[in-house]
Amino acid sequence: MWGRAVHALTRRLGGPRQARVVLLLACVLALNTADSGVIGAIVEELRRSLHINNTEVGVLTAAPSLVGAVATVPVGMLTDRVPRVPLLAGSIMLWSAAMVVGGLATSYDWLLTSRVALGAVTATAGPTVASLTGDLFPHQERAGVYGRILAGELVGAGFGLVVGGNVAAALSWRFSFWFVAVLGVALALAVWRLLPEPGRGVQGRPAGSPRGDTEAAQQAVEESDVEPRPENVLAADPARMTLPQAARHVLRIRTNVIIILASAIGYFFFAGLRTFAMVFVQHRYGVGRAELSLLVLVIGLGALVGVLTSGRVADRLVRRGRIAARVLVPSVAYTASALLFLPGLLTRSAWIAMPLFFLAAAALAGANPPLDAVRLDVVHFRLWGRAESIRTILRMAGEAIAPVLFGWLSGLFGDGDQSGTGLDRVFLLALIPLLVNGLLLLRARRDYPADVASAMESERRFPAA
Repeated sequence: MWGRAVHALTRRLGGPRQARVVLLLACVLALNTADSGVIGAIVEELRRSLHINNTEVGVLTAAPSLVGAVATVPVGMLTDRVPRVPLLAGSIMLWSAAMVVGGLATSYDWLLTSRVALGAVTATAGPTVASLTGDLFPHQERAGVYGRILAGELVGAGFGLVVGGNVAAALSWRFSFWFVAVLGVALALAVWRLLPEPGRGVQGRPAGSPRGDTEAAQQAVEESDVEPRPENVLAADPARMTLPQAARHVLRIRTNVIIILASAIGYFFFAGLRTFAMVFVQHRYGVGRAELSLLVLVIGLGALVGVLTSGRVADRLVRRGRIAARVLVPSVAYTASALLFLPGLLTRSAWIAMPLFFLAAAALAGANPPLDAVRLDVVHFRLWGRAESIRTILRMAGEAIAPVLFGWLSGLFGDGDQSGTGLDRVFLLALIPLLVNGLLLLRARRDYPADVASAMESERRFPAA
């Protein structure tokens, strides 16, 4: 039975080679979010052991994101110019070392310092995974494949919350850090030995396929006679662009700017959620650890359903002629997520909240795969790493601000109480940006076709070598 299940999963992921690549890249993202999940799971233990409050806990998850936002600038340049697999494997090894040091901390300052070092190496994941995905998989599968890879973020966060919390309860919060560090070392070795280094601009076309092959979105744009925007068509070789030149170019692309803002807002909410969800659920619904683990599992399953479904839905709609489906699907998803979270946050019954949170998590997570595919659609392949680093700066800044802001507001709304009081109001306020995201992406549907056409024209001028 186990063998048949593995065979079915492998076939669903596109065969052994594609399944291996998808799983490795998903595990990289899982490791990134498992760390934040562990912090969210051991909030109570950290407060007791280090005598800190919610705001200081928020800083512990904010520090890696803030440092990572700065570090992603040189990493984006490296991603476009050096072999990506060794870069990724080396960063995972350094990440594991920082986790070991964090587990040895005897003071808040020591732990915070290790978290700062952690942020410097986690910045590698975003640009390298985006660049490798663009070159390893065909255009027409891009959103669907991204959905499977992004599932790693959710599995990692859920793993950190559930396993990290149980390890801390059974042993100590330090062992939660060390356990994840051991997994990191194993992943670094697997990435080094098993992940292929593709040629740049190959875009996953199988050997022998004609260079004229286009994916559904590009074909739909060509058939609709959409004209490219002259200001967005590259006039200089992107491989020789400096970072400021590349930044100016990608920030002229309207769709890309909207996607960057929407992604930053979405991850802002997700960062606050994964840091304080456990504390909120315990105090809001009065559940024990067993019920808490069940609720986290339900939310995680909902998120997995979202990321594994939305990309395929968007791709199918594009093939049916809906050119802007990759921005329309996330627009609907963000709006639905906010509307589903609202009644779940207002009720005091965990059993009523559970199905609502399942659906809300599916919608929230489902916004990301089409958005990530859009970023590759509208940018020349030689700029994928630097374009992703620019997006990552704002995304990680949002992830840095959210835990601190959530922690500070929970104390403010809870009249200074640093438990779970006040978090309900904070989460309710945080739903407003999700609704804003829905409106932002509706605006992008008018710009997307012309921006795809511009990227296609740029690739004709500067094709793969």
